[in-house]
Amino acid sequence: MAHPVDVHVGKRIRHRRWLVGMTQQQLAERVGIKFQQIQKYETGANRVSASRLWDIAEALDVPVSFFFEGIEHENAAEEGAAESVPADIMGDKEALDLVRSYYAIPENQRRRLFELARVLSDVA
Repeated sequence: MAHPVDVHVGKRIRHRRWLVGMTQQQLAERVGIKFQQIQKYETGANRVSASRLWDIAEALDVPVSFFFEGIEHENAAEEGAAESVPADIMGDKEALDLVRSYYAIPENQRRRLFELARVLSDVA
């Protein structure tokens, strides 16, 4: 069974790769490995070494700490803390597409859309 930290790091790799619109093959080529290895990292089946994580962070243009963000929140959710958002929301392709589309909108329109979403969620 995969360690929860390896699973979390893998989800964050997949999350960032989707946000930048990169395929597993493209990431693998930038890092110098086979795409199957990226698949194993993303599922948590294989543990990412520190030096490989460094290379992946550079390829995805994020600090290494990005891959550990939210791990405390995820652990709290697993221990029964109530939350309104699924723990793996960024593992959902539809959610990632929505986020990518959201950031493609010009900033002034994006703010208005955000306020609309906030109002609608308060009503629901």
